[in-house]
Amino acid sequence: MVTRKRVSPAVTDQPDSDLANGKPRSSRLIRTAAVTIGLLIAIVVAFVIIRVVVDWPSILDGTDPDDDFAERYVDNPWRAYLHIGPGLVYLLGAPLQLSRRFRARHYTVHRRLGRVLLACALLGATFALLFGIPLAWGGAGESVATVVFGCWFIACLVLAFRAIRRDDVPQHRRWMIRAFAVGVGIGTIRIWVGIFEGIEQAMSGGTTPTAPDPTMFAIAFWLAFTMHVAIGEWWLRRTPALSG
Repeated sequence: MVTRKRVSPAVTDQPDSDLANGKPRSSRLIRTAAVTIGLLIAIVVAFVIIRVVVDWPSILDGTDPDDDFAERYVDNPWRAYLHIGPGLVYLLGAPLQLSRRFRARHYTVHRRLGRVLLACALLGATFALLFGIPLAWGGAGESVATVVFGCWFIACLVLAFRAIRRDDVPQHRRWMIRAFAVGVGIGTIRIWVGIFEGIEQAMSGGTTPTAPDPTMFAIAFWLAFTMHVAIGEWWLRRTPALSG
């Protein structure tokens, strides 16, 4: 049996306040990131609530929804909600896992919760591909974005898992930051969709669109996920002491 060396959080980690001590810019950056992440997760939670309210009466009654956008979720509930449910659990738990203070104070909980969230993330990402590729509202453009960024998300998780198996905590953390940066991009997609719908409404003289425009929906995917991959890399380079 191979005995793995336990990495002490006291050696590898420092509380956020210690790392940021004497660096007010880092403190402001951390606070800004926390507020932004909280807002994006709140948007995702709101979207999930809307989906449940709109979809489940039709799913339980076996009826067709009036909303064409919702039809994909109602007709394919297993694929849709095995993506949405585990994905939401991952997004809610990941910020806690990335907190150095939490990991230093509750290392055992961090490890156990990490296994649960990794399983949720992989399950959610797998069903994102199974749902998003054949049933993409935005057509081929969205399907390709789903493949590209879904595979990148899964690759980050796998590389993070391999790193922690080698007790390489800094690399594990860096790959987890990359994965989370992509995952939380779901919230930014909704922001872009809202912007495009507002533009469409203004151009149509105030008529509210009944569903997101498919072309704009695909563009929102590419914009949001590309932004988040870039921001993730920027964060790793801008805050190496916090990210390693």
